[in-house]
Amino acid sequence: MKPRSFFWALIVAVIVFLGLTGWGTAIALARSPLSLAQGGVERVPVTASLIPGQSPIMVSLLVNPDRLEAFTQLAVNPNRRRRSHQELQDFEQSLLAKTGLDYRSEVKPWLGEEVSLAVTDLDYDHDQSNGAQPGYLLVVHSKDPELSREFLQLSYSTAAIAGDADLVFDQYQGVKITYKRPLRSVTNSNLLASAVVGNYVIFANHPQVLRQSLNSLQAPSLSLTQQSSYQSALASLTAPRLGLFYANFPALSAWLSQQSQPENGAIDQTLTVALSLQAQGLVARTAFTGLHADSLTSPPIATTSPQSLVPLPANSGLVISGDNLAQQWQQLNTGLASQSPLRQSLQQWVKDWQTPLGLDLANDIFAWVNDAYQLILLPRMASPTTDWIFVARGPDPEIIQPALDHLDHLVIAQGYQVSALTVENQPVTAWTSLKTLANQQTTSLQAQVRGVHCQVGDKVILASSLEALSTVLVSNPSATLANQPQFAQAMTTLPDRQYFYLDWQRSEPFLAKQLPVLRVLELSLKPLFKNLRSLTIHGEGGTPTIQNGTIYLNLGVQQTP
Repeated sequence: MKPRSFFWALIVAVIVFLGLTGWGTAIALARSPLSLAQGGVERVPVTASLIPGQSPIMVSLLVNPDRLEAFTQLAVNPNRRRRSHQELQDFEQSLLAKTGLDYRSEVKPWLGEEVSLAVTDLDYDHDQSNGAQPGYLLVVHSKDPELSREFLQLSYSTAAIAGDADLVFDQYQGVKITYKRPLRSVTNSNLLASAVVGNYVIFANHPQVLRQSLNSLQAPSLSLTQQSSYQSALASLTAPRLGLFYANFPALSAWLSQQSQPENGAIDQTLTVALSLQAQGLVARTAFTGLHADSLTSPPIATTSPQSLVPLPANSGLVISGDNLAQQWQQLNTGLASQSPLRQSLQQWVKDWQTPLGLDLANDIFAWVNDAYQLILLPRMASPTTDWIFVARGPDPEIIQPALDHLDHLVIAQGYQVSALTVENQPVTAWTSLKTLANQQTTSLQAQVRGVHCQVGDKVILASSLEALSTVLVSNPSATLANQPQFAQAMTTLPDRQYFYLDWQRSEPFLAKQLPVLRVLELSLKPLFKNLRSLTIHGEGGTPTIQNGTIYLNLGVQQTP
């Protein structure tokens, strides 16, 4: 296996393990008052001192896997216990297939409380003639340094017996480095290097990567731990955690594109995520750095909750609720650098929505939404498309009517007709197009609705269809999302003024078609996605240097009385 595939598999494996143990531990937390019920540990990754500051990505597991597995088994019934244990065994077997290691006999006896995986450099040899050569690093805490050294000696002996490589022993910064040198001449060969530093065992895909790691340890200013963005993120993430994820977006984008350097090295935008446990699922607390200082403000306080704008349909797949969309959009535009991967993705998403109707969402809609708003998606289970509803409250009548008239003129220019209708005794304006239906005897025309809008009290409602509009005009309190248990649970976990709520089971078929990468993630994190019921994101505002948020993953675990 190539080192790129090897280390990527390890990164995925750690995330898989977080998903597996998070699901099982969430079950235990629903029934057990033991120490991990606090959500995890308060430590930060010690191994970050061995990771260079320019690292594109780091994933750390901060709790020994066996400790999590044992905790999971304490409070589950026999059927769930066997299932959880089997999933963990499957994980170990898949990891074995990718690494050649026997976890139970070779790694488990000495594995300590921390494992960190990182891409340390986009091109460790800085040689353009051989393309980008990323550096990959695996740092493992050892609870028994002697056993870990025996493990390394055994692996060296096995390599020597195989006769396909010479073992090279080198000294660097007072540390003995061991690596394999192929006996045959191999172009652009990849070497696996290792070293032991105190209670930590380090593996790298090349000796140069290992030397770079030791440089970070000897000169702390070069390490990730001394990067101001990383320090600020950790200072804002104070809750106990199971694991930590860190990404430098420009460098990560370059790594995924197999480039030797970021397109714009001046951009400094990072995301740090601390994963914790709760009784019904997992909580990911996020810290995003790199926004322009003048764009970071606390969320505006609404006079009433956006949840009260319209009854949320029970079949809502996604709900985005917030305040002052005009201001929030401006913050995104000024806060994200022009070459930022996040900004480019956001712009593409907006383009896909506005192009069919010839709209400029930022100017034609966002600009006049300065109060509470909601966007609701209603997936069609038998269709690749989805219905949407957008609700905004409080626009000035002198502003909103000209704005709606402007929208009508824009869609007319795209070849649509504007028609006046009545839905549930409510005057509605519909954007329609004519479709020809022909059979052997006759030809007829059928009007197809492309969008509708209306005003209800102090609210403006836009929707993709008459059916979607009807779901929020008809008063039926028993058929609302507020009465769904998982939504109610999410709202008790996160504030309800500004949030992003996703019903995973309803939305997954549609999202998988729109975002093919989700299929890859589902295969890699199958146990987590299999048990995922909903996902809720809440933005918590920020400071002049950082923006925080919380992601709650409901894993469908029910508390026992």
